[in-house]
Amino acid sequence: MLINLAILALGWGLAHQLPRWPLAWLPLFLPFALVMGNSIIVLLFASHDLLHGNALRQSRWRRLVGLVGLAVLWMPPTLWQAVHNREHHGNTNALADPDRCYLERQPSGWGSWIQHQFVPSNEVRPLGLLVGMGGSWPVHNLRTLLSVLQGERGATPAPAHFAVSPLERRRILIELALIAVAHGAVVWAIGPAPLPLLLGYLLPLWLGYAGAMAYIYTNHFLSPLNEVNDPLLNTLSLKVPGWIDALHLNFSHHVEHHIFPGLNTDYYPLVRRLLLDRYGDRYQQLPALRAWQLLLATPRYYRNATTLVNQAGDQPVPVPLAG
Repeated sequence: MLINLAILALGWGLAHQLPRWPLAWLPLFLPFALVMGNSIIVLLFASHDLLHGNALRQSRWRRLVGLVGLAVLWMPPTLWQAVHNREHHGNTNALADPDRCYLERQPSGWGSWIQHQFVPSNEVRPLGLLVGMGGSWPVHNLRTLLSVLQGERGATPAPAHFAVSPLERRRILIELALIAVAHGAVVWAIGPAPLPLLLGYLLPLWLGYAGAMAYIYTNHFLSPLNEVNDPLLNTLSLKVPGWIDALHLNFSHHVEHHIFPGLNTDYYPLVRRLLLDRYGDRYQQLPALRAWQLLLATPRYYRNATTLVNQAGDQPVPVPLAG
């Protein structure tokens, strides 16, 4: 986390100097913006693992370090622990999972409209997908934040309602205020010129969010709804090159993560081998490219547990991993 925070700080410092660069030199910053985007991905995955595990045994220290790691992603750690650790892992791809796709029968709203415009499917337009790769993460944050701040069960913009305690709500708001101050400080340090802000702040954020969503879209969207929380049924692992796994803390091993969420991710390849040996007929993994091909070939609304349907409701297809 410290290494990747240092990379981001260096990038923001370079962005502050961009107005002094000759115009012909500006493309040289683009590869570093890509490196900064990767640092954002790593900070998300590292904070995700930290907030699941026992590397820091005291919860207050986990929240503090999680706040530092998740700040660049506009995600309060208390909100993350509520929506991800408790709700998503406790109800994975069930009706109560706030991270699942919307149901055909759910009332339409801005959340489902954004899913239709942004999320990979056979209906999404190229420009919508391009915007959505970097825009879906902030939308997820906003809808989960609004869901915990709204008291009425039917008013939630997330696919499923979930609640937090008054203490958690206060912590979320305090953490969000600290995150806003941190982002304000970054923008102030870069300076008011539009081009440095675009290249040094907005572009790395978009790249980082897009890289994270490239994984997240595949985790459960090809799996059936299921009220029995069985990671061998409701979760998909990816096959990616080894250097990507090394760079991204084995995040492609998502079935493994849902079985052992607090395990050191260095051991996930061993868990994969054991799962293939003992549950090879049920364990679900696909090459990343194949998973994306399936996402772009299927609609994203659930008609029932094993059927996906388009927004108009006239193109039902089986859920790809429904067996």
